[in-house]
Amino acid sequence: MTQYMFSVNHEVGEELPTGDDVQRMFTQVDAFNQELQSTGAWVFAGGLMPVSDATCVDATGAEPVITDGPYAEAKEYLGGFWVVEASDLDSALAIASKGSAACEGKVEVRPFQGE
Repeated sequence: MTQYMFSVNHEVGEELPTGDDVQRMFTQVDAFNQELQSTGAWVFAGGLMPVSDATCVDATGAEPVITDGPYAEAKEYLGGFWVVEASDLDSALAIASKGSAACEGKVEVRPFQGE
């Protein structure tokens, strides 16, 4: 089995759902997570705090430099992810389609190295 990362990206400035909309999405994602767990595809998943809560650590020099904010300026940011196991890319894409429907957003699928 190969492990894949399904990443959910949001556009900077995009208004995120609130109220009943966010509750509906949470319910849908929870059902998707339960399905992943029951089929054995689940490895790990998590939602992330807003990109404004990011901190960057650069220890490539003599002393670490710690700064507030994301590492790179981008028009999109990672909002959450799943790590799943699937027998092949086609299976992973079928699973990701369900995840995309559940979170009502695009899902990028990438295999881990060495898998």
